[in-house]
Amino acid sequence: MRIRLASCLMFVVLMVLNLPAVPAALAKSQVTTLSSTLGAPAPSGVYYEIFVRSFYDSNGDGVGDLNGVTEKLPYLKSLGVSGIWLIPIFPSPSYHGYDITNYRAINPQYGTMTDFERLVKTAHADGIKLILDMVINHSSDKISWFKAAANPSSPYHDWYYWAGPHTDLDVKDPWGGPVWRTLGQRHYMGIFCRCMPDLNYHNPAVRRTMISIGRFWLRKGVDGYRLDAAKHIFDKTQKDNHSLTIMRESAGWWSEYRRGIDAVDPHAYLVGEVSGNHYRYDAPFVKPLNAVFDFPLAARLLKSVKSGYDAHIARALVHMQHIYRRAAGHYVMDAPFLSNFDQQRVMTDLHGNIDRMKVAAAMLLTLPGNPYVYYGEEIGMRGTKPDPLDREPMRWNVSPAARGETTWEAPPAGLHEDVSVEAERADSDSLLNRYRELIHWRMDIAPLRDGRAGVYATLNPALTAWRLSDRQGSVLVLHNLSGTPQRLSLHGVNGLRYQTLLRATSARTALHGDVLNLPAYSSAVLEGSTAKADMNSRGAP
Repeated sequence: MRIRLASCLMFVVLMVLNLPAVPAALAKSQVTTLSSTLGAPAPSGVYYEIFVRSFYDSNGDGVGDLNGVTEKLPYLKSLGVSGIWLIPIFPSPSYHGYDITNYRAINPQYGTMTDFERLVKTAHADGIKLILDMVINHSSDKISWFKAAANPSSPYHDWYYWAGPHTDLDVKDPWGGPVWRTLGQRHYMGIFCRCMPDLNYHNPAVRRTMISIGRFWLRKGVDGYRLDAAKHIFDKTQKDNHSLTIMRESAGWWSEYRRGIDAVDPHAYLVGEVSGNHYRYDAPFVKPLNAVFDFPLAARLLKSVKSGYDAHIARALVHMQHIYRRAAGHYVMDAPFLSNFDQQRVMTDLHGNIDRMKVAAAMLLTLPGNPYVYYGEEIGMRGTKPDPLDREPMRWNVSPAARGETTWEAPPAGLHEDVSVEAERADSDSLLNRYRELIHWRMDIAPLRDGRAGVYATLNPALTAWRLSDRQGSVLVLHNLSGTPQRLSLHGVNGLRYQTLLRATSARTALHGDVLNLPAYSSAVLEGSTAKADMNSRGAP
């Protein structure tokens, strides 16, 4: 099936709608115009992860806030994202917010409930969904529940885990740290830290409460949740961490949660943090949830771009789809990413190499499913441990003292002035404009969003490639991981030939018949067609 629109038709549509001209960063790679919709581009499926504290300060107190996110929605819309994920916005004694003291309120440093409701309404008006970080594996030790739980006669006592006389207090958590924490003469479970006591999901009251909290925010208009530590509801020790039985028990709770959420919004999107290194251990979660973050693929993407050699990305995609389909009984939308708030930023991993960063972005944004972009990734921000340096202020302006810049965390030493939205917006060759370009590819080319992956053999380890097919058609995605041009003789697959160049990140990309010349660190998307379709397009009888 032919899945592109003629360039002249698109020109007419743009004139009729009086749309602005296409930015140079987008126009340079539009080899053939293709769109799954006319006049109203399809959602890109891309989510943007925001740490509100670091994003944009609307009132000058140095801390990012919800009104700041609302103020920057036009930027996010121009970038092309379909949704935003807010790192916890609930009251918390910590800067990061993962130890929550009130699950039905807004952190006063970030604003009010009215501010939040305005953000949701404005985002929806811009066609942007909003999901919250729901942290319910544990609570804060400052929450009223845990304060009451210290009394063994309190009904909240059994909301948490307490060591008994035969408990092994030296047992280690999945990362090798302590499981049990001291409170006076007693010990409670807190696998992440003493400030985050684990909630006891064997207790029906805990389960009912957390479902009620999920429903509360859905009624406020949120579109779903990123479920923190989804894997660890019952996975508390190193031994548990490799148990499929424990994984299935945790997934059983999420099935109950899903049913409770569906009663308010059956279309709510649930994506789980399941930080495994093998799809077999992640698979139990994909039936109750819409997706789980693809940690195994993130490792392959980074390995490929750092080494310059394909780490069998296509095979991993196909394997993932097979494992998940078997577990869920249907196709599962993936949730790929490069890095998140718990990890060293990609640009730091790549030692500031902008060419490799562009290839990493291109790989991420030509993957099927809902890719996630960590705020600042699109301008090449760097960051490493400890955690606050992975969550540093977003760089909007060349000057870190400009309006809107957050100052709760001091700018890093050796701040690069060219790493900012202001500096990169006007540069057609910037990383920011490359992200914008790639995200808009997804709006125009349906298989990039919705396609099922297939392997495409290049016999060249400097190239990584995969096929993506859906009802709209089939495309071939290719990335040159190396610093030298690569030449590839294309071949057909399942009766399809890839002889139409749809998009390319470099104007020097050339397709002559079945031979593709791909410049260093560049990417291309080709359309698949049958021999019969080719004859018809040439006017053959």
